[in-house]
Amino acid sequence: MKMEEVVFTNVGGLKTACLSRKQLVDLIVERVKSDTLGDEKPSPLTIFDSNGQGISIANSDPVFMRLLESADIIHADGQSVVAFSKWFTDKPIPERTATTDTIHDIPQLSSENIRHYLLGGQQSIVEKCAGILKQRYSNFHIAGTHHGYFDKSNEADVIAAINAANVDVLWVGLGKPKEQEFVVRNKNKLNVAVIITCGGCYNYITGDYKRAPEFMQRIGFEWLHRALTEPRKFLWRYITTNPHSIYCAWKHRMKQQA
Repeated sequence: MKMEEVVFTNVGGLKTACLSRKQLVDLIVERVKSDTLGDEKPSPLTIFDSNGQGISIANSDPVFMRLLESADIIHADGQSVVAFSKWFTDKPIPERTATTDTIHDIPQLSSENIRHYLLGGQQSIVEKCAGILKQRYSNFHIAGTHHGYFDKSNEADVIAAINAANVDVLWVGLGKPKEQEFVVRNKNKLNVAVIITCGGCYNYITGDYKRAPEFMQRIGFEWLHRALTEPRKFLWRYITTNPHSIYCAWKHRMKQQA
């Protein structure tokens, strides 16, 4: 799948891609292949995620909204985004493309050998995550890892390490909005084909964070599982951002109709 084939819709003020999990993988793999074959490397394909929290923050913070708008692809990481697209737009998103699924979907739905670099989180976690993925998938090659505890003063060293590793896909798990800021600030310095922001994805792969049961994921209640299992971390976030994200999706629908 190529960029010019992607259909977009407006969900909560964000230009969101109407992609299935397979289509998102095809888009990533196509960019990796074209980057490898081309004589002149284009800018990386930047992929950011959207969920209820992201919609709420973007509509409250113009700076964060501009960061998201700079991405080539914003995909429906949250089931709420899929629901909003059906309720408030004319172009429904076919399914949720959770980043925690995408990192598995790439080696499972494509036979291509792809080199991945995992950036972010604690060094022990990111190394453990890399080991799990490498062992599980023969076509998931680890080009390198680096923890997320760095600042702008040593950012150039991090970029140099990534560029020296011959990377196809760079995963950036620094949390919102730090990961988006890092990508926007450095995408033209990075010699990679694809950059994907991934939040706490590594912790779910290692088992340090627990995903909701499959049925709760299907009906869009993974947020409730997180809120109940880690109330200090997530409960207040969801209480405040969920209603606001619904309002934002409705508001932008009314603007379009007007």
